[in-house]
Amino acid sequence: MVLLIGDDAALDQHTEQLRALAAEQSFPYWVAQGRIYRGWVKIKNGDVADGISLLGSGLAAYRATGAAIWVPHYAALLARAWEIAGQIEEAMTQLDEALQIVTRTGERWFLAELNRHKGQLMLRQGHAEAAEDLYRKALSIARDQEAKLWELRAAVNLARLRRDQGRRAEARELLAPVYGWFTEGFDTPDLKEAKALIDTLDA
Repeated sequence: MVLLIGDDAALDQHTEQLRALAAEQSFPYWVAQGRIYRGWVKIKNGDVADGISLLGSGLAAYRATGAAIWVPHYAALLARAWEIAGQIEEAMTQLDEALQIVTRTGERWFLAELNRHKGQLMLRQGHAEAAEDLYRKALSIARDQEAKLWELRAAVNLARLRRDQGRRAEARELLAPVYGWFTEGFDTPDLKEAKALIDTLDA
C-alpha cells in the first residue's frame, strides 16, 4: 500500500523489513519482491541505473517463482523507471507488456493506472489527442471499479491537459468533484497535487 500511495519513507522502511524476513526464511517470492522494492527505492533516491537493474532482475525472479498477481504493477514500475531515465520507448514497451498481461490474466485492478501512465508517455511524445483518449479511458475504468485514488490520478492528468489547452473551466469542473469526495489523506502526495492544481485553476 505504501508503494501505491507514494509514501517513499515508509516504503524504504518496509523494504528493509522485507529484506530481513526474506533472508531469514529464504523465500524466493519475498526475496524477489524485496529486490523490486529496493530497486524502486534506489530510483527514487536518484540511483536510476542501479535501481533499474535491481527492479528488472527482481521482476524476472518474481515471475520465475510462478507468481502472476501484481506482475502488471511491477512491470509498470519498471516502465516508470525507464521513463525517469529518459528511455520513453523502453517505458512504452514495458507498459504494453503489462497491458497484454492484464488481457491474458484478467487482473484488472491496476488497468486504469496502466492506461493513465501510457497517456503520460504519449503526451511526452507530443500526441495530445491520444493522451486525452487514454486519460478518459483510465477515468472510465476507475469509475466503473469505484477506485477513487485511480480516478483522482486520471482526473488530475486530464484536468492538467485541459488547462494547458486553455480549457480551465472544464478542467476545474472535472477535478473539483473528484477531489471533494475525499475526507481524509490530505497530506498524501496525490491529494496535495490535486489541491495545488485546483488552486491554480481558481487563480
